Amino acid sequence: MSDFEQFRFDFYQSNYTIDDQEENLSGSRKSQTEENPPAGAFALSEKLPFPQSYTGQILQPMYSPDTLSHLSYADGFDEEPPLLEELGINFEHIWQKTLTVLNPMKPADGSIMNETDLTGPMVFCLALGATLLLAGKVHFGYVYGMSAIGCLAIHALLNLMSISGVSHGCVASVLGYCLLPMVILSSSAVIFSLQGILGTLLALFIIGWCSLSASKIFTSALAMEGQQLLIAYPCALLYGLFALLTVF
Repeated sequence: MSDFEQFRFDFYQSNYTIDDQEENLSGSRKSQTEENPPAGAFALSEKLPFPQSYTGQILQPMYSPDTLSHLSYADGFDEEPPLLEELGINFEHIWQKTLTVLNPMKPADGSIMNETDLTGPMVFCLALGATLLLAGKVHFGYVYGMSAIGCLAIHALLNLMSISGVSHGCVASVLGYCLLPMVILSSSAVIFSLQGILGTLLALFIIGWCSLSASKIFTSALAMEGQQLLIAYPCALLYGLFALLTVF
C-alpha cells in the first residue's frame, strides 16, 4: 500500500497552480480586447457628421445646382406656345382660309394653305350633314364616304401633276375648306326646294364656286401655274356629287 500511495503522489505532483491559471486567462483576455476592439466604437465614430462651413450670408440661402435647374425649368413655361397652337388649331389661319374660299378672286397664301389643318373641314362637314338633316335627309355616311374617296383621288392626281408632291392632310384640308359654299346651298334647301330651274342654276353656281376656290388654292400652294383649269375639272366632279345629295 505504501508503494501505491507513493505512485499516486508522484503522478499528481506538479508545479502548476490555480493562481497561475487565472493569471494566464486574464492576460489572454486583455490581449484579445486590445487586438479586436468592440464594433460599437467604430460605429459611433463613423456616424458622427463632420462639421461643414457655411459660405452664404444671413437670410440668403445657398442655391444648389438642382435648385437652379428647377428654377430655369419653371421659367421655361412662359416661353411655351399656347395649347391650341400645339394641337394645330390656329384661329387666325382658319379665318384667313375661310375668307380665301369665300372670295375666289382673292390671291391665296401658299404658306398658309399648305398646312394640314383639319379643324375647319371637320366643322364644315358636320355643318353640311346637319343642314341636310334639317331638310329631312340623313346623309352623314355619304358625306364622309365621298369626302374620303374624293381626297384619295385628288391626292393621286395632284402627285402626278406636281413636281413637289402633296400630302393627304393638305388635300383634305383644302377640299374641306372649299366645302363651305356647299353648306350655303344645303342651308337654302331647308328654306325652299331646289328641284327646279332656280335650284339647278344655284347648284351649278355653287359647284363652280367650290371648284374655282379649290383649284386656286392648289395652284398657289403647289406652284402649278397654268394648270388651274386641269385641277378645277376633277374638283367640279367631286363637288357635283355633294350638290346631287343636296338637291335630290
